[in-house]
Amino acid sequence: MPGVPWSQVRDVALVAEEALEGVGLTGWPKTSGSRGIHINVRIEPRWTFGEVRRAALALARDVEQRAPALATSKWWKEERHGVFFDYNQNAKDRTVASAYSVRPTPDARVSMPLRWEQVPTVEMEAFTLATVPALYSEHGDAHAGIDDAAGSLEALLELSARHEAEGLGDAPWPPNYLKPAGEPPRVQPSRQRRPDSEYGPSNPDPIARAARWMREGTRPGSCGRPGPTGRRQSTKPLIEISRAAKKEDALAGLERWKERHPEAAAQLTATDVLVDSMRGRFTTWTRIRVNLEHVPEADRPTQEQLDPDYDPWAEYEFPDRSGQLERAPRKKKTDTS
Repeated sequence: MPGVPWSQVRDVALVAEEALEGVGLTGWPKTSGSRGIHINVRIEPRWTFGEVRRAALALARDVEQRAPALATSKWWKEERHGVFFDYNQNAKDRTVASAYSVRPTPDARVSMPLRWEQVPTVEMEAFTLATVPALYSEHGDAHAGIDDAAGSLEALLELSARHEAEGLGDAPWPPNYLKPAGEPPRVQPSRQRRPDSEYGPSNPDPIARAARWMREGTRPGSCGRPGPTGRRQSTKPLIEISRAAKKEDALAGLERWKERHPEAAAQLTATDVLVDSMRGRFTTWTRIRVNLEHVPEADRPTQEQLDPDYDPWAEYEFPDRSGQLERAPRKKKTDTS
């Protein structure tokens, strides 16, 4: 969360260590290389993805109860405070930075495995592509024993069952997952307009779901029916403001747009400004879009030339289907008969 000091992230990690010890599990911390701390837990391979996520959610709620002023398990940003304990990283097919991976930062930070005694004073800036080889040579792999510490989720699943009995059921899933039975409304609380009972589970049959989309002429969620190119079309009145190699340049373009359109800018909420980190060839670049749904239709600015208008692929050449940058000219056939 913006404004949360790094010291608070470390404090919440130490609370998580206590919570894990309380259910007989060993946590293996590492820096994310970005803004957080990851805690890996080796478990016996006998639970489903759904059970693993339930256990992670129970742990997140336990940490929140142990340190309510420091940590939160709330999925929606408008309900969060302090350090977010991301239980959804345990949903099927979610990915995280692996240990010792180099992150796309100016100083080439490394996601560094730690020992628990390092956590109270650790600084992410200490682990970079330049420093980690020597640190590894001197101290070895802090996670060398992780495979010998496989634990059981039974205690966390029992805690999950107690939470459910107390009225704490499932929590929201990421938007690209089918909505299971029992999940609360997958909509920001401030924007919920219907009773909880009208937010039912997704149809698990993909063929039936696709047939319904064709019959109704739309797809559920925030994206409308695919256009002729196959790309999803947003149902929100979005305009793109800027594309830049650096985030600060893209934000500067947003400020210039606000100066040109002060009336529309005054009606935007914090969630109406969408700042996206886009994957380039070797680094990320930034795209900024604005959702104009809170601006009266008659007052909505139209799409303008992007400012700045960065093209991450401009300096690269792409091969054709044969793998050649330039296809050699074909030789004319000669008649030898």
